[in-house]
Amino acid sequence: MVEEKYLLEMINMSKSFPGVKALDNVTFKVRPGTVHALMGENGAGKSTLMKCLFGIYIEDEGEIRINGEKMKFPNPKVAMENGVSMVHQELNQVMKRDIMDNMLLGRYPKKRGFVDQKEMYAYTKKIFDDLHIQVDPREKMENLSVSARQMVEIAKAVSYDAKILVLDEPTSSLTQQEVDVLFRIINLLRAKGMGIVYISHKMEEILKISDEVTVMRDGQWVATEKAENLTTDKIIKLMVGRDLTHRFPEKGNVPGDILLEVEGLTGKYQPNIKDVSFQLREGEILGIAGLVGSRRTEILEHIFGVATLEKGTMKLRGKEIRNQTAHEAIRHGFALLTEERRATGIFPNLDIMENSVIANLENYKKRGLIKSGKMKEDTKWVIDRMRVKTPSQKTVITALSGGNQQKVIIGRWLLTDPEVLLLDEPTRGIDVGAKYEIYQLMIDLAKRGKGVIVVSSEMPELLGICDRILVMSNGQVAGVDEVKNLDQEKIMALSAKYL
Repeated sequence: MVEEKYLLEMINMSKSFPGVKALDNVTFKVRPGTVHALMGENGAGKSTLMKCLFGIYIEDEGEIRINGEKMKFPNPKVAMENGVSMVHQELNQVMKRDIMDNMLLGRYPKKRGFVDQKEMYAYTKKIFDDLHIQVDPREKMENLSVSARQMVEIAKAVSYDAKILVLDEPTSSLTQQEVDVLFRIINLLRAKGMGIVYISHKMEEILKISDEVTVMRDGQWVATEKAENLTTDKIIKLMVGRDLTHRFPEKGNVPGDILLEVEGLTGKYQPNIKDVSFQLREGEILGIAGLVGSRRTEILEHIFGVATLEKGTMKLRGKEIRNQTAHEAIRHGFALLTEERRATGIFPNLDIMENSVIANLENYKKRGLIKSGKMKEDTKWVIDRMRVKTPSQKTVITALSGGNQQKVIIGRWLLTDPEVLLLDEPTRGIDVGAKYEIYQLMIDLAKRGKGVIVVSSEMPELLGICDRILVMSNGQVAGVDEVKNLDQEKIMALSAKYL
């Protein structure tokens, strides 16, 4: 019998943090030339396991072997030098520098004591050519789309001669066309014998790109199966420990009178947004679809007052309002969940209680004093209502998984009891069980007569949860219709319209 060869072996891995055992005797193995999906609900231990591999955390117990050789990585630099690279969901890049700088940071080629720009360009260009990435290495990072920035990170991993590449939620901000480009690069790397660990909550993608799938739950290994033997329902049952019959809750909301009217919205500093008009009804969930660059996010930012209008009017229940700042927007009953959770959502140095109540501070003041008891009570409501997995209210929010951070931010806005809830990619990086809970929250708000506007790159999500969908193209409204009259093909056709 031929002994199976593994590129990566993580054996009996355990890791504890104060109040929680994040990993409990987990074994995870990856064969060369394969894509191995790692799945589980938020807080299942996936990211912790990969951070132990990448040297961000040091495991309490267990061992790591690469090509059968035992390894210990005290930090990410040593991990990368030994062929392990990781592209994080939240990209860490120097935005004001060009691509070459980001690719070769800390290892610049030199000539006569000076950085050799010519060599940097040639080196970066060769890697891009090998991966068929069509981006100028001299371009500034801040000018790139999220997908292009992600390709740069993958190219950087390849430049370290990586044997193992970890991709954490790589498609969470990508359109279908960009996903196809990413999969092409993954297939190139797989063909070269690289082992790819693919962390995602998107079932269809997992079944399409993976060779094997490992599922974790509550810090423990549950199962490893060949992808060809799995279905979406089987994966969900392994992840949550129960059947989840429907991906979307039953909709009981009934849209009523007009709640919000937006007329002729045009951006001052973002002139690509032109003459956007639509209505939102009480008890309605309105989706906004469109390709990356269609200015979906910017619509929400202009409504919320964090981007400046050139012209346009907004009426809330028939009364004209102007949200010139986020503070005014909150006062008028608006709430905005931003797409970039880490950059513009959480306060990373603050604990869960502070992150939960920060948008509602006026409600905790009495005669100039803060009512800490009420703050604790409301934070408990957020933790219980959103099912946040945390040891305590005083846990720093960055100690939580990405999905649990997202739940805290949503809970923060629910505490303000908004009339209009603006959600930008609310289920990005969220597991299937938590997604269901967020969908249910949206429906519950709509049932109470609130208005919900949701931007999402996942068309099945928009079709499954919304009453109507507005499609953006090049900063303009390409069309709006009831969900019953739409499908993915019609939405894509509208998205691709050149206006």
